[in-house]
Amino acid sequence: MCGIFGYCNYLVEKSRGDVIDTLVEGLQRLEYRGYDSTGIAIDGDEPDSTLIYKQIGKVAALEKEIEAEKPNRDVTFVSHCGIAHTRWATHGEPKWSNCHPQRSDTASDFVIVHNGIITNFRELKQLLINKGYKFESDTDTECIAKLFKHLYDTNLKHGNEPDFHELTMQVLLELDGSYGLLCRSVHYPNEVIATRKGSPLLIGVKSERKLKVDFVDVEFPDTDEAQPEIPLNSTRGEARNFLPIASNESALRRSQSRAFLSEDGAPNPVEFFVSSDAASVVKHTKKVLFLEDDDIAHIYDGELHIHRSRREIGASATRSIQTLEMELAQIMKGSYKHFMQKEIFEQPDSTFNTMRGRIDFENNSVMLGGLNSWLPVIRRARRLIMIACGTSYHSCLATRAIFEELSEIPVSVELASDFLDRKTPVFRDDIAVFVSQSGETADTMLALKYCLERGALTVGIVNNVGSSISRVTHCGVHINAGPEIGVASTKAYTSQYIALVMFALSLSDDRVSKLDRRREIIQGLKKIPEQIRKVLLMEPRIKELCEKELKDQKSLLLLGRGYQFASALEGALKIKEISYMHSEGVLAGELKHGVLALVDENLPIIAFGTRDSLFPKVVSSIEQVTARKGRPIIICNENDEVWAAKAANSNLATLEVPLTVDCLQGLLNIIPLQLTSYWLAVNKNIDVDFPRNLAKSVTVE
Repeated sequence: MCGIFGYCNYLVEKSRGDVIDTLVEGLQRLEYRGYDSTGIAIDGDEPDSTLIYKQIGKVAALEKEIEAEKPNRDVTFVSHCGIAHTRWATHGEPKWSNCHPQRSDTASDFVIVHNGIITNFRELKQLLINKGYKFESDTDTECIAKLFKHLYDTNLKHGNEPDFHELTMQVLLELDGSYGLLCRSVHYPNEVIATRKGSPLLIGVKSERKLKVDFVDVEFPDTDEAQPEIPLNSTRGEARNFLPIASNESALRRSQSRAFLSEDGAPNPVEFFVSSDAASVVKHTKKVLFLEDDDIAHIYDGELHIHRSRREIGASATRSIQTLEMELAQIMKGSYKHFMQKEIFEQPDSTFNTMRGRIDFENNSVMLGGLNSWLPVIRRARRLIMIACGTSYHSCLATRAIFEELSEIPVSVELASDFLDRKTPVFRDDIAVFVSQSGETADTMLALKYCLERGALTVGIVNNVGSSISRVTHCGVHINAGPEIGVASTKAYTSQYIALVMFALSLSDDRVSKLDRRREIIQGLKKIPEQIRKVLLMEPRIKELCEKELKDQKSLLLLGRGYQFASALEGALKIKEISYMHSEGVLAGELKHGVLALVDENLPIIAFGTRDSLFPKVVSSIEQVTARKGRPIIICNENDEVWAAKAANSNLATLEVPLTVDCLQGLLNIIPLQLTSYWLAVNKNIDVDFPRNLAKSVTVE
């Protein structure tokens, strides 16, 4: 949720119109993350001036606002830094004054865009008010901007002008919470600061000349002590012995970034793109650097410098510049009306990509490179704890049984927020598996930190390469589903499902007793992409059901048992978040313990009746529904005689899917529900890709 984008050009001539268009387009590529307001900040016409344009609503509203203000688009900049933001309201309702960027004062000495939450902002705000600062917004972000100004002015009173990164270190010492932020200032023209803690940031680099090296050195202070600080007199703890910065000449200005040195010593023309998501950068460059927590990236004079306030034992002294594998075509809708529809129909390919190069179908073997060396340790575990949120949690539920069957290790599945609330006991011989599409989910990250502090081995199952979870966990698997833009996770769910099944298969590859079962599952996985393709052909039938049987309904019940309980929960979640219809996933075995009271001829019910060991019990549950005048829609296997006979003698309808191995059937059964949620929403003219109140990546607690 929220999106950050920044653009800096050095010796690359750009008009103000070019800069505005680049910033606005960057925001458009971040729209899928969920937001309620937007804004940009660029250089003004006068020296030391800043233009800020912001507006409530979508990026299109911001474009109209900029057009109405009629900035001079023809002014040319050889060097310039602009920042932009899409905000998802946390502190303060969506209104103009709360939109980002936020400024330090009416002169806009410092301008900030910020993702995350500053937990001590109330104390900071009160302290700054006491010092005479007047606040314009309800946001925690405005505190950061005013804190920059306060510390800058305090430094000047001591006779020193700090370098931008040194000033940032002083500011960050006073902040508690999470942040990904960009800062620009009239005091540091054509420079920008980017820093993060618990919120993702990456920097794309575009240069006509090849970079000297494919990494950027991390620059540390001359000593292991923290940099001198300027007194804020905050309430965060006991008073510190603050000192002014000793010299006007910063060590930064004497350093050079090796990656940006030229052969002849002449400066390199270069462009930098700073973003919270690679989707907004890929159009411009595939060379990106991912910042780590507490990194301070300082861009100026065509160079990128990365600073840290202290040198940690074992910490990397470089940040690699990586090549993105993402293609622009992957994040465009193509012939589809919505990203969600596109991603549903990409699942034959995305599921194949999850398995590609990892499963040898001829020899019935699985090789997960990111886990292989850790498997002996994992096999000796006392238990596996699977921790996730939302759809990722459902993928864990869907695969728990096969983990326990194949590995014979007890498995618990935890919602990350509840796991932390309970302060769950975690031990060194536990294995904690963290599943997340974005790899940045705040609750999951906090649970990961909790498990690391207690010595557990951690495994990450994520989609985004370079994400926080993928970097912090000991080992893991990238699910390789490709970029997922729609807020409702579809292809990531099926790819997570397959990645977890492959994990379970890897754990059991030393068990002769499981040989036949493993072979059955691997051969089942081989057929999954083509079977999903076949299920997608049901779209016209599902569209018809949504237009007739499910039209204008207020509530929907989904029944599943065994492997299909997770499918019922995930299907209900999709219908809730996309179509705004109340829906509930129910364990079919619990139907008679209260839920049966809801059943009548008016309540729509979808039930999973595919073949597995629990099939007779599921049939019995559905018969209880039909006996009370219920008219369920049954998701069943093709040419199933039981349901064909019942459909002929009652009001139930069927949706037929191919038969596969019991533990994989959920991969096929969930597709009709994804399509159902999509068409229910389309029929209501709901914005499918951006459901209200929700965001793609939940990076705040």
